[in-house]
Amino acid sequence: MQKAEKMHELRVFAAQIRLETLKTIGSLGFGHVGGSMSVVEALAVLYGDVMKVDPKNPRWAERDWCVMSKGHAGPAMYATLGLKGFYPLEQAYTLNKPHTHFPSHTDRLQTPGVDLTTGSLGQGMSTATGAALGNKLDGRDNHVFVFCGDGEADEGQVWEAAQFAAHYKLDHLICFVDFNKRQLDGTCEEVMSHGKGLAAKFDAFGWNVIDVADGNDVEQIYDAVQAAYANTGSPTCIVLNTVKGKGATFAEPSGAHSSQPTAEQWDEAIKAAEAALAAVQAK
Repeated sequence: MQKAEKMHELRVFAAQIRLETLKTIGSLGFGHVGGSMSVVEALAVLYGDVMKVDPKNPRWAERDWCVMSKGHAGPAMYATLGLKGFYPLEQAYTLNKPHTHFPSHTDRLQTPGVDLTTGSLGQGMSTATGAALGNKLDGRDNHVFVFCGDGEADEGQVWEAAQFAAHYKLDHLICFVDFNKRQLDGTCEEVMSHGKGLAAKFDAFGWNVIDVADGNDVEQIYDAVQAAYANTGSPTCIVLNTVKGKGATFAEPSGAHSSQPTAEQWDEAIKAAEAALAAVQAK
C-alpha cells in the first residue's frame, strides 16, 4: 500500500473514532470530551496500522500494548476498540451506567482490549513501564504505548516511571504526551508550569524525544512512531501538540476538561462529526 493511501485510511479511521467517541459520551450526556478528542488521531495511527492486535484474542501474548494512563480519554479508547471489532460498538453506549463494562476510566477486567486499568493519574505510566520490562525479561519485542496527559505530568509518579524506564533502557516503551495545554482548573501554564517544557524534561531523564508539531495530524504521528521504532537503547517520548476538544463543536472553542452540553448541542456536534467523516471519505 502506498503511503498516501495509508494516510487516507487513517484519516477516515480517525474521523470514525471522533464520531463514535461523541456518540459514546453523548449516550451519558456529559463527560470528558476535551481530553478524549485530542488523542483521536494517535489512537487511529496505533490501531489503524502500527500495533499488533487481535480482536478475537485480546490477551494474545505477542500483541502490542496500549495503556491510557490519562484515564479521562477512556471513551476514545472504547470507540477505537469497538471499531476494531473487539465488541459491538453499541455496547459502549452504556458508558458509566449501572452494570456497564465501560467505566469512565479504562478497566482491564471489564472491557475486552484494555491492557491495563487506569484511574488515579500517573499510575498508568508506572504499570506501562512494568509491562515493558516484563516483556523484555520474557524476550518479547512487542511494544508498549502509553498515553500521558500534560496535566497528569504534574504527578511525581510519572517521573519515577520515566527515570526507571530510562535506567532499564526500555526502548520498546513509547509514551505519547497529549500536550493540549489545559487541565482541570485551567491552562497548564496557570496551574502548574512545566518549566522548560515536557520535551526538555523527558530528555533530561534520558528519553529519546520527538516533538510533533501537529499532534492531530495522522501523518506526523505515523512518522514519529516509525522514528521511535528505529531508536534503540532508550524509551521514546512523543510530544503531541494537540487541541483539547478537537472536532467537538461545543468543546473545542473553550478547551473544556469536562462538558455537559444540551441535547441540541450534542446533536449539532454529532452532525458536524458525521459531515467531517463524509468529507474525509470523499477525498
